[in-house]
Amino acid sequence: MPSRPGAKGVRPAERGATTIADRVVAKIAAQAAREALSHVPEDGSAPHATVAVHHDHARVRISLELDYPCDIGGRCRDVRRHVAERVEALAGMAVPEVAVQVERLHSVHTRRAAQGRLR
Repeated sequence: MPSRPGAKGVRPAERGATTIADRVVAKIAAQAAREALSHVPEDGSAPHATVAVHHDHARVRISLELDYPCDIGGRCRDVRRHVAERVEALAGMAVPEVAVQVERLHSVHTRRAAQGRLR
């Protein structure tokens, strides 16, 4: 297809490319993890993410904190699913892997006991 004014299309080599920085994909992934969790534990840190992007594939690692007791496996599954969906929808990248690392569990019982001692 010729590249001239008035031509119906532009050859793929002349279109250019859109590149999304790894840190931008990481921010999308971290926000998606926050959405999936619905709240951060009291005195907890918000989820954070690191990514490795290769062509149109993003491998994501999410680190998060959870309240305990809870269904840890179920919460991690929800985070993996939602992060993969949102990164694919917003960044246009396939997400073959989302690794979830639970860094800390916040026990409701320990928090209540600590509050009782402060009186």
